[in-house]
Amino acid sequence: MKGIVLAGGSGTRLYPMTRAANKQLLPVYNKPMVYYPLTTLMLAGCREILLVVNPQDVETYRRLFGDGHQWGLDISYAAQPKPGGIAEAFLIGRNFIGSSRVGLILGDNLFYGDSLPTMAERGANASGATIYAYWVSDPSAYGVVGFDADGQPVSIVEKPKDPASNWAVTGLYFYDSDVCDVAAQLPRSARGELEISDVNAHYLKAGRLTVEKLGRGYAWLDTGTPSSLLKAAQFVETVEDRQGLQIGSPEEVAWRRGYVDDAAFARLIEPIKDSEYGKYLQRLLARG
Repeated sequence: MKGIVLAGGSGTRLYPMTRAANKQLLPVYNKPMVYYPLTTLMLAGCREILLVVNPQDVETYRRLFGDGHQWGLDISYAAQPKPGGIAEAFLIGRNFIGSSRVGLILGDNLFYGDSLPTMAERGANASGATIYAYWVSDPSAYGVVGFDADGQPVSIVEKPKDPASNWAVTGLYFYDSDVCDVAAQLPRSARGELEISDVNAHYLKAGRLTVEKLGRGYAWLDTGTPSSLLKAAQFVETVEDRQGLQIGSPEEVAWRRGYVDDAAFARLIEPIKDSEYGKYLQRLLARG
């Protein structure tokens, strides 16, 4: 199982914060934004991960993540010269994907829920395509899934004027390796991009699309605007303060899933042991 984090884009909605910094490197409370989607893929079982980023940001991401071996991962990088749509990630990452199943997550999406690992693993190990839908109050702003009387998906419409439901398509997707051929055959939209909704519509028409609904026990946050970025930070701060547990910690996920052992975990902690983040990881290790 392989994973792709799409972390490029110009971040114009967050200007001027993104004038000199990639959007996905901005903090969401106490961690870089990109930590949250990365750990979601880790929870799904992805250990080979491709970061698709802007050409000028490749070295910055290398400084942040290295090759991922410190977390038991294999992280590589690819440049997306200009925004070309979410589905373009499958053309950029075609050699990386090969014949493997692949998970794709948007670099500005934050997912939270106790059963998230189980649900993500189910999508990772399924056949065809699996996408996730979340109930929103303003579905016209999203891609929307329509369902029949039996709860089966029958339509996916991007930003509909008359939404068939309140179930919006989120930024987490799992596909078989056929997705590379599907994306390669897509025409570009009026805005010159390869649309992920067209990929999903292809799998739906072929009867190979599963839609998992993220119910009331989940949170899905898009951090692409100043307001949503602030709300995401407040959400993370509230949960972490209340529970004393971190959201989106790659060190913790790697350790809990057995990607690194206690000795390697301790080595990760040593350089940051005096930070609040490091002290949290020390407490985890002490408790076993």
